[in-house]
Amino acid sequence: MKIRVRSIPARLFAGSLVLSVVLVTVPGGSVHSAGAITPAAGSTAAVPRDPSPATARSAAPVGSRAHRVLWRWPLDGTRAVVAAYRAPAHEYGAGHRGVDLATTAGAAVRAPAEGTVAFRGTVVDRPLLTIEHAGGTVSTFEPLESALAPGDSVSAGDEIGRVAAGGHAAPGTIHLGVRLDGHYINPLLLFGETRRAVLLPCCAPL
Repeated sequence: MKIRVRSIPARLFAGSLVLSVVLVTVPGGSVHSAGAITPAAGSTAAVPRDPSPATARSAAPVGSRAHRVLWRWPLDGTRAVVAAYRAPAHEYGAGHRGVDLATTAGAAVRAPAEGTVAFRGTVVDRPLLTIEHAGGTVSTFEPLESALAPGDSVSAGDEIGRVAAGGHAAPGTIHLGVRLDGHYINPLLLFGETRRAVLLPCCAPL
């Protein structure tokens, strides 16, 4: 009895070859590698590119949101932080929920970013001003004497008041606190003043 052998492998090879040609053919362009397509001359098709480092930095996240631009320093002259931000261990824990900036009594204080005045008044023993900004951020300055009223709009760089006295801030300083979505954050994050932590070896090898 004769056994008829079909050339199945040959047919499968031919089908695979046709399928491969269909998959790699791109009308109007040529394939160099997986995911890299070069449009034909005159084509207006967009070629996806990785974001540049500058773009990535401008969209760096702060807390739960991303900020687009850095804030303006609220004081004229030399920048100096005399008391740094210290995050509390819990919501009611001890800490320093902001930064104290070196200045002088009566010095002008400027809006760090565009916003709307949310509060102006005296709390316990110091006058303060609160501004609501875009992105869920709120800034508070104390002690600050201001002629602004709730609802007033301010732009970055506008004078919002003058350094006064009172509260925990030492004379000749002003306290700046910032909340993001209701939670205090380090204000220096918004001014590009902080650096990334770098892990260093703690011990010599055994």
